[in-house]
Amino acid sequence: MSRTSSRKEPVGANAMRGFLRADGRKGIRNFAVVAYLVECAHHVARQIAQPYQTQGAQLIGFPGCYPSDYAHRVMDAMCTHPNVGAVLLVSLGCEEFRRSALLDAVQASGRVAKLLVIQECGGTRAAIDEGRQWLETILAEANAAPTVPVVFSDLVIGTKCGGSDGLSGITINPAVGRAFDRLGDAGATLMFEETCELIGCQDHMAERAVTPELGQELKAAVEKADR
Repeated sequence: MSRTSSRKEPVGANAMRGFLRADGRKGIRNFAVVAYLVECAHHVARQIAQPYQTQGAQLIGFPGCYPSDYAHRVMDAMCTHPNVGAVLLVSLGCEEFRRSALLDAVQASGRVAKLLVIQECGGTRAAIDEGRQWLETILAEANAAPTVPVVFSDLVIGTKCGGSDGLSGITINPAVGRAFDRLGDAGATLMFEETCELIGCQDHMAERAVTPELGQELKAAVEKADR
């Protein structure tokens, strides 16, 4: 999408604070992720994270038991998201997910990471206890982590439809679009989810594309969703 050339940060932008990551990205949260690597480890991971959800623990996971390149890429991306500061990988021990490779990638990103193998801990109860002890320590450190200034150009913002009704195209969609215009002018990176929400706007979107070729791609994507 096109942006204005001024790139002036709005008044008050420097009031935002965030967490600087090793790759230069900044997170506005410092979550500790508990990630199960097979469905058989889901219960243990959930029990570890549940008491600390309001303190910054987040539960994610992959249910399969096989080495999936797609799942590995998704888990890698989620565990090294700018809003994530620490990761606990929960493994049953016999699944084929490449847990060591994921652990290495998370640690290489500068984040604190631990691999918890249920079969090596001595079972469900022991694994939950060990995981909670680690999580308590990590969350305390996360709360004390230093922050840096965050400006709008540091942000990557995505939208997701929360349930459409007859007024979406009259009220909420234009309001979000106006907010995106202002954020884009300030240098933020913005993403639309659900292409069907843009049906009827494709010509307008194409006119604002940075190149005619991109404009045609935008139109084609919306028309495909319409079909």
